[in-house]
Amino acid sequence: MTYTICRHLCEESPRLGAMTLHPIAESVPRARRWFRKFIAPYEPACSIDDCVLMISELVTNAVVHSRSDEPWVVRVEWFREDGSLRVEVHNPGLPDAVRLRRPDADDAHGRGLLLVDSVADSWHAGPSRFGGTVVCFRMADAWPS
Repeated sequence: MTYTICRHLCEESPRLGAMTLHPIAESVPRARRWFRKFIAPYEPACSIDDCVLMISELVTNAVVHSRSDEPWVVRVEWFREDGSLRVEVHNPGLPDAVRLRRPDADDAHGRGLLLVDSVADSWHAGPSRFGGTVVCFRMADAWPS
């Protein structure tokens, strides 16, 4: 898979949906349910199951690894970018803390970004426009151009 920068072109790319989640474990299944519900009317050609899996991993990472002295939320947004679907997960963590690991076979954790790297056409982590970090992925050919 390629590691490329997901552009923040909110003005040019229509936002199809968004959700704000509390940083608790129950937010992970909520993100899966809401994304399925709100993306369905747009009928993307890419695998919704793959997107839900990646969102689940990224929201889990945000809930487990992000910290802030202030109350915080996890934001998930999805955009149509030409024929692609771009999904962003924002949290208050530090962008430098996001890294792709290669866990050993017997490691119980550490496969979230490896999974995103394997399934998405591209992904990126960097500073969020809300402050903190954004991790986003792109699924190409979600809609005919």
